Amino acid sequence: MAGFPKSMQRLVSSLERLPGVGPKSATRLAFYFMTSPVSFSNELTSAIVELKQKLKFCKICFHITEDEVCEICNDSMRNSVQICVVERPVDVLSLESTGGYKGLYHVLGGALNPLEHIGPEDLKIYELIERVGELAGKSEILLEIILATNPTMEGEATALYIKKKLEQFEGRIKLSRIGSGLPMGGDIEFADTATIAQAMNGRREW
Repeated sequence: MAGFPKSMQRLVSSLERLPGVGPKSATRLAFYFMTSPVSFSNELTSAIVELKQKLKFCKICFHITEDEVCEICNDSMRNSVQICVVERPVDVLSLESTGGYKGLYHVLGGALNPLEHIGPEDLKIYELIERVGELAGKSEILLEIILATNPTMEGEATALYIKKKLEQFEGRIKLSRIGSGLPMGGDIEFADTATIAQAMNGRREW
């Protein structure tokens, strides 16, 4: 980045670390910040600091929250015998945007990926097994676990691993997998609400 002041180089380098932001996009953003009012930069900085200070993971489902328990887990109107298992908090937001699903969630924090050295112990899989065991023992109604990991190689491997671990609760739970609508290799995060709704409505017993 010859010809750029050090402060500009530092900002561009930092912005390039954001997902989906390449050198050109980072440079455009840096110039935008340079020409925008100082008040905007201060507001953005304050919002990021507040996010880092206040946000935490729900102690039940591991979705993001500012409290110990998230709003969804605290909502007595949600269907307590349905748990939708997703990879990331952003997937919860995508599914909620459809307005069709009224159950609970469990956020794994990612997917199994041996190449990236991400194993079961790095995700919230054991916490899911424990949670299912507790709920299945309390409920007289069949507990439905919806495996909504992304239709990628990693997501499919994660779903299969969880399915095997949940076999111990056979007879007390119903396992289902999101159906057609999401293409192989796609992410829930980037799908439109109609596609997500179709995938949820078309889920199949697994």
